[in-house]
Amino acid sequence: MTEENQFENGGGEGARRTVRPLRLSGLEPLIITPESNFINIGERTNVTGSRRFLRLIKEEKYNEALEVARAQVEGGAQIIDVNMDEGMIDGVSIMTTFLNLIASEPDIARVPIMIDSSKWEIIEAGLKVVQGKCIVNSISLKEGEETFIRHAKTIRRYGAAVIVMAFDEVGQADNYERRIEICKRSYDILVDKVKFAPEDIIFDPNIFPVGTGMEEHRKNAVDFFRAAKWIRENLPYASVSGGVSNVSFSFRGNNAVREAMNAAFLYHAIQHGMNMGIVNPEMLEVYDEIPKELLEYIEDVLLDRRDDATERLLDYAEKVKGNGKSSEKKLQEWRSGNLQERVTHALVKGIDEFIEGDVEEARQQVDKPIEVIETYLMNGMNVVGDLFGSGKMFLPQVVKSARVMKRAVAYLLPFIEEEKKKLPAGTETKAVGKILMATVKGDVHDIGKNIVSVVLGCNNYEVLDLGVMVPPEKIIQTAMDENVDIIGLSGLITPSLDEMVYLAKELDKLEINIPVLIGGATTSRAHTAVKIAPAYRETVVHVNDASRAVTVASNLLNEKTKKEYCRSVREEYDKLREGFLSRSKVKEYLTIEKARENKLQLEWDGYKPMKPKKPGVHSIEVNLEELLDYIDWTPFFRTWDLHGKYPDILTDKVVGEQATSLFEDAREMLAVLIGEKWLKARGVYGLFPANQVNDDDIAIYDEDGNQIDTFLTLRQQSKKNKRVSNIALADFVAPESAGIRDYVGAFCVSAGFGVEEKAAEFEKKFDDYNSIMVKALADRLAEAFAEYLHEKVRKEFWGYAAKESLTNQELIKESYKGIRPAPGYPACPDHLEKRTIWKLLNAEENSGVALTESLAMWPASSVSGYYFGHPESKYFGLGKIKGDQVADYAKRRGIPLEEAQKWLSPNIAD
Repeated sequence: MTEENQFENGGGEGARRTVRPLRLSGLEPLIITPESNFINIGERTNVTGSRRFLRLIKEEKYNEALEVARAQVEGGAQIIDVNMDEGMIDGVSIMTTFLNLIASEPDIARVPIMIDSSKWEIIEAGLKVVQGKCIVNSISLKEGEETFIRHAKTIRRYGAAVIVMAFDEVGQADNYERRIEICKRSYDILVDKVKFAPEDIIFDPNIFPVGTGMEEHRKNAVDFFRAAKWIRENLPYASVSGGVSNVSFSFRGNNAVREAMNAAFLYHAIQHGMNMGIVNPEMLEVYDEIPKELLEYIEDVLLDRRDDATERLLDYAEKVKGNGKSSEKKLQEWRSGNLQERVTHALVKGIDEFIEGDVEEARQQVDKPIEVIETYLMNGMNVVGDLFGSGKMFLPQVVKSARVMKRAVAYLLPFIEEEKKKLPAGTETKAVGKILMATVKGDVHDIGKNIVSVVLGCNNYEVLDLGVMVPPEKIIQTAMDENVDIIGLSGLITPSLDEMVYLAKELDKLEINIPVLIGGATTSRAHTAVKIAPAYRETVVHVNDASRAVTVASNLLNEKTKKEYCRSVREEYDKLREGFLSRSKVKEYLTIEKARENKLQLEWDGYKPMKPKKPGVHSIEVNLEELLDYIDWTPFFRTWDLHGKYPDILTDKVVGEQATSLFEDAREMLAVLIGEKWLKARGVYGLFPANQVNDDDIAIYDEDGNQIDTFLTLRQQSKKNKRVSNIALADFVAPESAGIRDYVGAFCVSAGFGVEEKAAEFEKKFDDYNSIMVKALADRLAEAFAEYLHEKVRKEFWGYAAKESLTNQELIKESYKGIRPAPGYPACPDHLEKRTIWKLLNAEENSGVALTESLAMWPASSVSGYYFGHPESKYFGLGKIKGDQVADYAKRRGIPLEEAQKWLSPNIAD
């Protein structure tokens, strides 16, 4: 039998000579037969992969979100992938809502849906409402056969097809033998035990990068091809899928090679039986149009035809990128322009090599040195502002422009000061406006504030930056003394929101009329409209990113636009507040007693908690090199206002070029940072006996069984659908009544020791770009340290997952057993729990990390939290809670009700 006929008849030995196609449907059927072309899955209705879609979902702009789905269908997607995995949204509720909305749009609902989630409760919510026959993405054996069978039976009951990942209890399949072993085992369980229709099974045998230079990665593509062929020949009627762009990951930043490699891989994968998958058409060359020489090098790597294949492709890839001669030619071209052209080019491109010479040349041509700034430099910065405003320049480039501008101004300052002595009083040139910026009391995070300050400075605003942890009295006094035009407030932690409300009330009480800008990760338009704006008679505006700061400031300070702009903001916020309050009244909540009756009921009979191998409290210090493989780069780009998922952002058609440049700068600094030991990474962790007590609390014991402290947790109170529990973190710990001793942990890590000193060094050199860069990298290293330590705890120090083997991507997706939630985040918004953690771990002495009065961690690049090891523990959002739980919580903690309300205010529904 030929390979083609084997595929046509559904498999090799044991296959019947009949066709059993995969039948899917929306309003219209999609029948996938051996004759079908490759089935393309649209991926833009995915909150983890599309910044725009995530924003629309968060803002509940469902009509616009539906347009994203419609555009995919009109663009030729035969299936659309819907993913609602985001920590700050209610995935279950929003998946239900969005799929119901799709069902009401016939031009979208005509195609099948892929319900995509790493959280079973979201998948099940989607299955309950999806129209037609869908695909579930995905299940695997990683949690064992029992969970695999339970999930598969549910999927079969709903009549859906399923994607099965090549993943088992040992880890992800990373060679041919493991791929076919796991796929065969999964298939046999599904067909023989679950009675799953074999044509409804789709295998994803894992596409990994090639051309990495590592010996163990040489056969990644070949093993996938062989596994795909084996599946199609030996597992009758099953399909094969995968995410193609993974294969070219090592060549991110070089689109020519990536596009050709993706196309070549897909060509061979289809030949070997892959019949569906997620492919970005914009990152795909036409196979027949790939230059022959490049194709040969790529296929040598993909098919592992030569020992030196990777080296040859890497050498060739450099040629494709360009060569030194063309760069030299470009340099000669821009340096041959007139003076204004050279200054503008230097500012736009962030090149400071020649700026002092050009500025001196300009100074010789004007009457007063200040005129160099007012003409040559501001003309150039106006171009920067126009390009930034139109989306043709991005934040990292603007910060580089600011570095050039500051260096130019620093050169001119002595000449300007000398000139000032000759001027009559009051004739100095004034800035567009004066803006005070401050991170509020108790908060230490300032990266976003610093970026906004730089952008405003680039647009000729005078910025007074008061730094971090600034008391309200100092903000108000400085604003009056300096006669500022605008006050900008920043904060990251939830107590900062209350500081902003307090400051607004104080400004109002003092009858001050200075507009206020609100920004920071915890802030939002809704909170600003509901809590801050009503407290102050003047205009309060939420600024969600640096690109809006200049426009908002301009509108507030322009006498022609200010009145109308302020009126429109107030009207907008009034509507938003009314809508928010009315929605809050409509939503149903349980009393805390009823919520506890609906608590998560785990099976404790027969459960045997793993006793930690290293109980008690332990300090830890690591070399930064050990953390590199644990870095999640996606939030790094978000810091710089570049939105997209790493590594795909490096090839994004809009921001890819700038993201690649930024990434190269980051890796270059990272190498120096490690080599010269700029920073230190220190931490502490503790593992303790524990039990759930009083429904919502976790009693902590010493090794002798004496209770030494208590973790207090909060319980969801929103009314749930049937079979959905009201969860608290305490539910993941064995109750005292079960008669077994369970265990929990806590930790605090930091990679921020030394970062403030290094950032200050850069600032003295007028280098905001590298000052922000070192802080952003320290944040990534701190998160990497938390991921590294959690893995050590799971595999060694506690040891409940000793055989775990996960890739960095799987760690980022939280594919491990157990969780590490943190006080101040969705599952536990109570920052006061940090005090308990600090006391248990003696954290300040053992790690060096201190808490501010608002319970922010110092250094800022620090992470803390708990460890839960139960296999069914999961991340969740608390959502809104009612006053009865707040009162109960205050009583449990032994604090006044007013204090409890202060700390929990963002989560209180009343």
